[in-house]
Amino acid sequence: MYKAFYGLKESPFSIAPNPDFLFLSDRHREALAHLTYGLGETGGFVLLTGEVGTGKTTVSRCLLRQLPANTDTAFILNPSLTEQELLATLCDELKIPYGDNPSLKQLTDLISRFLLQNHQAGRNTVMIIDEAQHLRPEVLEQLRLLTNLETDTKKLLQVILIGQPELQQLLKRQELRQLAQRITARYHLLPLTLEEVGMYVQHRLQVAGRFEPLFNRGAIKVLHKFSGGIPRLINLMCERALMAGYARSRVPIDARMVSQAAAEVLGLEAPKPGLWQRPVPIAIATALTFGGALLWLNQYSGLLPGAEAGQQPPVTTQAVVSDTAVETPAAEVVTLQPANSIDEAQSERQAQLQAQARVLNIAIDASREIDTAFAALFGAWGAAPYRDLSPCQGAQAQGLSCHQQQGNWFSLTRLNYPAVVYLLDDEGQDFYGTVLARDGDSLLLQLAEQQLWVERDWFNRHFTGTFELFWQAPAQAASDIGRGSALSQIQWLENGLAQLDDRPPRQMQSFDSQLEMRLKQFQRQHGLKADGIAGSQTQVQLNLYLSRQGPRLVSNGGLS
Repeated sequence: MYKAFYGLKESPFSIAPNPDFLFLSDRHREALAHLTYGLGETGGFVLLTGEVGTGKTTVSRCLLRQLPANTDTAFILNPSLTEQELLATLCDELKIPYGDNPSLKQLTDLISRFLLQNHQAGRNTVMIIDEAQHLRPEVLEQLRLLTNLETDTKKLLQVILIGQPELQQLLKRQELRQLAQRITARYHLLPLTLEEVGMYVQHRLQVAGRFEPLFNRGAIKVLHKFSGGIPRLINLMCERALMAGYARSRVPIDARMVSQAAAEVLGLEAPKPGLWQRPVPIAIATALTFGGALLWLNQYSGLLPGAEAGQQPPVTTQAVVSDTAVETPAAEVVTLQPANSIDEAQSERQAQLQAQARVLNIAIDASREIDTAFAALFGAWGAAPYRDLSPCQGAQAQGLSCHQQQGNWFSLTRLNYPAVVYLLDDEGQDFYGTVLARDGDSLLLQLAEQQLWVERDWFNRHFTGTFELFWQAPAQAASDIGRGSALSQIQWLENGLAQLDDRPPRQMQSFDSQLEMRLKQFQRQHGLKADGIAGSQTQVQLNLYLSRQGPRLVSNGGLS
């Protein structure tokens, strides 16, 4: 009803996943590129994850529109099925006839026959499963068995799994390790930044027919604050704000109208204070409680490395808020006395256990905002986050670059940079920490204002596989390196790969087959397209290892 008033041809903020309205932020472009790459590769599985409402389904529907004409696609929206039901649904999507009450073997044979006939006819078969975090482990294993059907060069069925971050945790289960090893590309879709929210809103208005700005700058800031950059929430709030503006015959939409819309959509009574608006609560009593709890934890729970390892105790830091930046001064070290002997009274042990659990929960609850973790990462680089800029924008303003990666303990520690890590608590809720140092199988993890050493097993149980770091990228990006490139570029590539392999580099005369084979191996190890050409993504990954600028988890440990 408000379309004519605002000069719109259609509703710009529908929550339906319409590819016509797809706004490709840098990360949405990367997500689409990962899906496209996965379909072009010979592997069986591609993984796309992201929080609710970040645009995963819209990206997948955009991908469907880009598929070549020789592709048969099965799109499954309800994965809460048994193995037999999933195979029957796959047959329905691919229009494979089957009789009444077919067995699991009959369905499998029918699908296998269809895949072989499709391949012989020069056609590809793709299966896309949305909300894949609801898949049962036995169903995922059945999918893996389906992808066993292959020729000498490619899998006959390619599967794209799209889901929430819990899907990453599901794939870490021991019984699914074979499937996890077949994922050739993976990407985690993050929310929009403040700048991207403004571009997103204007993009949707333009697609709907209005080219003049409708939301002022203050409205965009409030929209980003309450939505957290989640496109679905942005749509709901914008829709409500447009209706309110139409009812009052007001243009443009201002911050107050968006705040009221957010209160209606989210059920809020007042704006929630942001990171830089809240004082940082640090009390000496809390620090002492935390120290005592971690001391007990060091002896009994196995969360921290043993005292005999000579580790530093946890430290406490305090952020100082200024008009332009938040500075994190050097941490004050709290020295702890040795723990009581193991034969102390049972009641005292129980009290310490309760204190440890309580303080650890407080630290986790204080780590729900990713900006808090990024503030610690800035501190590790001797830098500071800026007001009104996203962490990556603030890093760029100080000569640093952002890098996000999916991986595990090995890939994180091998890169050897301090990093913001995405974690899940025991209830499956997100929290964020900053890995600052490593000692053997232990990491120094900062949660809000607390630092503690955590062991590898604890970290792996809570780590979602996503981490982000800062680094100093080369001033100029080199062109792709392959056959026909300049000899100096070829030699640089050989030198870098040789350093990773801990071997002396060869004197290169050309881009030979040995260099190409090693390059492809490096690309496969890091989820890159193994095309034997060192493009921009490959060079970024290689430069991350080769750089000697900035802090490290272990001062002498880059490539071990």
